[in-house]
Amino acid sequence: MSTRPLIFITNDDGIASPGLKAAVRAVLGLGELLVVAPSIQQTAMGRSFRGRKDAMLEPIAFEVDGHAIRAFHVEGSPATVVRHGLQVFCNGRLPDLLISGINYGENVGTSITASGTVGAAIEAASMGIPALAAALQVHPDDILHHGEQDWAAAEHFLRFFAQKRLGATLPFDVDLLKIDVPDDATPETPWRLSRLSRQRYFQSVLDAPSLESRIGDGRFGVSVNRISLEADSDIHALVVDRVVAVTPLSLDATTRADFGDILRALT
Repeated sequence: MSTRPLIFITNDDGIASPGLKAAVRAVLGLGELLVVAPSIQQTAMGRSFRGRKDAMLEPIAFEVDGHAIRAFHVEGSPATVVRHGLQVFCNGRLPDLLISGINYGENVGTSITASGTVGAAIEAASMGIPALAAALQVHPDDILHHGEQDWAAAEHFLRFFAQKRLGATLPFDVDLLKIDVPDDATPETPWRLSRLSRQRYFQSVLDAPSLESRIGDGRFGVSVNRISLEADSDIHALVVDRVVAVTPLSLDATTRADFGDILRALT
């Protein structure tokens, strides 16, 4: 049995995404790499368990910087791909680390509940696997289209945190790390721990809503209320301070409000 760390790499942008190759490039040499990703674009699928019922894992030629990587794809949502891939390939040995990304577009604020990138990482974390969800800030128009991006900074920070995560045990209740890299970042850009903002961030707005409005008519973009934006949040770190936002996330979504106060409000 191999003594090298096993690193499972996935995404929500699909097997053909340059961001997926950037993620592989970031961790070359850190362990045994296994790529299992959706066949097609699966952005905004969250942690849904959807997929074509007759879909099977298919091998695909996958090379990064002259290195042939063991890679497969299957038509399903990111969480489904992770769940299926872990059962098929890792039934006797869980990965030492799961990386989801590098995503086209930041995953910040309450929008993360829609993120397939985060959904894949949550699925791994729910099985006790250390997980990273990495994203590069891009223009909203580029989120669904794999245009040219400079991945250097995102690769640098993903490698940094992958190395740290492979070598350290984080405190209880830190189930995954979410990493969001500004579009103008360099390897010298500072990083900062941040909280998840309560703001929505991504918006789809109908300019003249009516019964004839189609879902696709919504104008998609980013909206940040800087007046109410929390200073310690991921959105503030990324958008205002232009630093890498590293957000430790927990699987426990229970409110932190006092249960006594809640009971008094309900009785």
